[in-house]
Amino acid sequence: MPIEAPFKRMSTADDPTLAQEFVAFAVHAGVLRFGEFKTKAGRLSPYFFNAGGFDDGAKLGRLAEFYARRILASGLPFDMLFGPAYKGIPLAAALAVELARRGRNPPFAFNRKEAKDHGEGGTLVGAPVAGRVLIVDDVISAGTSVRESVALIQAAGGRPCAVALALDRQERATEDGRDAAWSAVQFVTRQLQLDVVAIATLQDLLQYLHAAADPALSAFAGPVQAYRERYGV
Repeated sequence: MPIEAPFKRMSTADDPTLAQEFVAFAVHAGVLRFGEFKTKAGRLSPYFFNAGGFDDGAKLGRLAEFYARRILASGLPFDMLFGPAYKGIPLAAALAVELARRGRNPPFAFNRKEAKDHGEGGTLVGAPVAGRVLIVDDVISAGTSVRESVALIQAAGGRPCAVALALDRQERATEDGRDAAWSAVQFVTRQLQLDVVAIATLQDLLQYLHAAADPALSAFAGPVQAYRERYGV
C-alpha cells in the first residue's frame, strides 16, 4: 500500500526520563516479558508486551500517570479522549481521572463492539463525541483499531486528532501475509494523518536492556537487537 503523505509529529522525547521509567515499571509489573513468543504476524519475538497485565488499581493508576506525563509534555491539543473497545476503555477512563487530578478534566467516550438496541442504544458510550478527539490505546499492530475508531468518531461529529500509545514497537506491519515497508504507527501518521505520542519505543526498551544490571535482563539485549534489525523500521 503506498503511503504518500509526510510524517506528522511523533513525540517520545519531551520528558527525558519517562521512557526508561516506564520500561522498568512494565518489566517489574510483568507486563513486559522476555523469552520466545509467537506474534500475530507469525514472527518469533524475544519480548512480549501485554497491557492486560495492568490488572489492579495501583498498576493501572501508575500507567495513567505515564500516559498523562507523555501527553501533557508533548503539548498535544485535544478536547476529549476516546477508548477503543476493549483495552482502550480502561485506559481512557484511567487517563481521564489522572488528567483531572493534574488540573485538566477532559470528557471521554468509548465504543461497544456490538450496537445496543435498547436504552440509549448505539455503539458509543460516555460523553458526546465532539471537537478534537485523542484516541487512547496500548499498541498498534495493524492500524485496524485506529481506522475503526476514526470512522466512529467522524460519524459522531468529532475530529480525530491523535493517538496515544503505551509502546511503539517500531516494527514492520504485515500486508497480505508479507512484511510491509512501513510500521503500523507510520501508517497512522502518514495515511490517516494523525499525530502519535508513545510513552516508549522499542529503541527505549533496547536502551534499558543494554544498561540493565541484572544479567538475566541484559542477556536479552542481543536477541531484541537482532529482532529489531530484522523486522524494524
